[in-house]
Amino acid sequence: MLDLVVVILNYNTRELLRGCLQSLEAQTGVRFATCVVDNASEDGSAALVATAFPHVALIRNATNAGYAAGNNLGLLHFGFPHEPQARYALLLNPDTVVPPDALHGLVAFADANPNVGIVGPKLLLPDGSLDLACRRSFPTPAVSFYRLIGLSKLFPKSRRFARYNLTYLDENEQADVDAVVGACMMVRAEAIARVGLLDEQFFMYGEDLDWCLRVKQAGYRVVYYPRVVVHHVKRAASRTSAKAQYEFQRAMWLFYRKHYRARTPWLVDKLVIAGLTARGGLKLLREIWRERRGEVPDKRFSSA
Repeated sequence: MLDLVVVILNYNTRELLRGCLQSLEAQTGVRFATCVVDNASEDGSAALVATAFPHVALIRNATNAGYAAGNNLGLLHFGFPHEPQARYALLLNPDTVVPPDALHGLVAFADANPNVGIVGPKLLLPDGSLDLACRRSFPTPAVSFYRLIGLSKLFPKSRRFARYNLTYLDENEQADVDAVVGACMMVRAEAIARVGLLDEQFFMYGEDLDWCLRVKQAGYRVVYYPRVVVHHVKRAASRTSAKAQYEFQRAMWLFYRKHYRARTPWLVDKLVIAGLTARGGLKLLREIWRERRGEVPDKRFSSA
């Protein structure tokens, strides 16, 4: 059995993908295999993998199936959830560069801490600043409200108001957190066997939060581990996409509906919906309304 398998979901980031795969070739001290799932890129990404990296497994999607569905294809390729070829699975974005000892560091940490289900490294943006998404709290109505009205930025060191991105924590200190980001997150195979694959109702965004929550509910820890540092361009495939902006708000709705809505007071629920649709627009409002009328199948537990 391998120590680790790496699943990279790619969409039109050919040159960044090249750099990511080259950085993986320099890894030491760990036995691993890599699969690239290409979501119908139009920039020659799949051809690059086939010709320049023939040892990397390649899955070509005919359409852009989204982040969760695409990564699930890669996980299924390696036998997850029930017949895994490795002890761990790493989801990795193509716009990352992984230092030579990074994979070994993540595996060694998880091996030494068998109650850890998910571990994520410190992610640095091109300007050297911390990618705040690499350690997060779950977006409960209260946590999201503090962020929405700006209290998290106004009081970045507050343990109450700054929970969304945990900015009150030292970025160089290891911490148990609610969630790490899907751009680089390593998951224990036995945890995947217990909770299942990514929930494909999320097209992009939110699926990593949902996976972390389900893994924590299964009794595992989720840990931010800054001794391993990975470089992240961030949103290389969606930086100017209006669809990405909509899908972020839709993901927050799906996460809220799946995990919090049933126990949220009526008035707070209406305020949450108002806040989400104010940012997600009429398209999101129509989807929520259609769900209430039973016109949209409820897929909240697909692949979950």
